[in-house]
Amino acid sequence: MRIGILSYHFPPEPAFVPGSLAEELAARGHEVRVVTGFPHHPGGRIYPGWRQHWRYETHSERLTVRRVPRYPTADSSAAARLAGHVSFASAAALTARRFLAGIDVLHVCQLPAVTLAAAALRRALGRVPTVLHVQDLWPREESTGDLVGSRTAAALRRLYAEADAVAVTAPSMRDLVVGAGADPARVHLVLNWTDERIFRPSRPSPTARRLVGGDGRCVVMHAGTMGPRQRLETAVHAAAAVADRMDLVLVGSGAEEPRIRALVTGWNVPNVRFVERRSPVEMADLYAAADYQLVASRDLPELRGVVPTKLQAAFSCAAPVVASAAGDTVTMVERARAGLSCPPEDWSALADRFWLAATIPADARAEMGRRGRAAYQRHMSLRAGVDRIERILSDVAAGQASAPGR
Repeated sequence: MRIGILSYHFPPEPAFVPGSLAEELAARGHEVRVVTGFPHHPGGRIYPGWRQHWRYETHSERLTVRRVPRYPTADSSAAARLAGHVSFASAAALTARRFLAGIDVLHVCQLPAVTLAAAALRRALGRVPTVLHVQDLWPREESTGDLVGSRTAAALRRLYAEADAVAVTAPSMRDLVVGAGADPARVHLVLNWTDERIFRPSRPSPTARRLVGGDGRCVVMHAGTMGPRQRLETAVHAAAAVADRMDLVLVGSGAEEPRIRALVTGWNVPNVRFVERRSPVEMADLYAAADYQLVASRDLPELRGVVPTKLQAAFSCAAPVVASAAGDTVTMVERARAGLSCPPEDWSALADRFWLAATIPADARAEMGRRGRAAYQRHMSLRAGVDRIERILSDVAAGQASAPGR
């Protein structure tokens, strides 16, 4: 097949799913063309060594990536997000007519950030079979409340209604996208995977041990975006309550990082440390140097059907998890018996989980990690996920209505 992929984020950004999907589909013999932007996530600035310009392409066997200019944003405000989405949509539409001409099927990844671009591409390309691969959902306050937000939400509903197939990454997400207009018969569950070349069990290096620290104390690490969805002040408050038992290490950056740093300083929390954003290839080493990985999200209905990609990464690395979340994230952790969980945005409950985590012996923690990795290999692996996406793309390209759950 000739497959077009539209993705707002793409490697070297931490966007493992679209990157590995494109590579694996090309390795299976398909011609793959990707439209994306220049890397800026999560810091909101174009990566060092990159310069935005038109007609930037990279080529490998059967895989071509076309990057288009856009307004970079750290998701710090609705206006900044909108500027990023509109600029990307305009640039993608200008590029698509020629670059994606003749494709058999269009794969759209990371809705809703790419909603405007997907609508623009469908207009530019005509009636091309389309699969929406929903990685995320907008919290209600981000999709309503102003004219532009309402129009974007309306465009998203049209995409759901018109898509030939919709892939969702968590069971509860199915109900949410059906409620937003998707045909239930066209919705398929495809659990996310991670970059298995990077995220795998390993022994920590001396450098990772120095960065993560702990000196024999229990270390819980949060790796990734520090944004409004994570509500990391809950974790800081919880860590402060058990400062004599454990350390919290925050690795990464994001729009909320300055505020979280200010909270740690203002509250004088001695057991919270920060590590600057690292390259993805370094992360498994850091995971191995910590005792647990923290997966945190806000208590919003829209987020109960969204499983953060760091959960797959932790499972694949055989790292036990502390989940301060609701919905499918907690269900997966509890079903796999791969860690501890508590309700989201409840600092007292999370402090209790931190205290319990510090009391669990090392061999029991290791067993948690092994169970998480086994669950990943059974249900979330790259091969299993790409098999399902490839089958959906093939059926849609052939004009077949694939049965849900295939």
